[in-house]
Amino acid sequence: MLGRYERGGGEAVVAYGDGTMRVVKPGTFVRCAVTGEPIPLDALRYWSAARQEAYASPEAILKRLRETGRP
Repeated sequence: MLGRYERGGGEAVVAYGDGTMRVVKPGTFVRCAVTGEPIPLDALRYWSAARQEAYASPEAILKRLRETGRP
């Protein structure tokens, strides 16, 4: 039986909220906004609700903050 994130395969579209996320288009992964690497949905831990971006690691978040100079 397929899990809820395994239906559809490919890249998902996600709406990020404060502490929650909603899958808008089913898929198995999203891309890190900084590195471009795929992040499996079940491993996604870091995102910005304000920017609607996913991040692969805390280091990627810090890099984004340094690039933009603001949260």
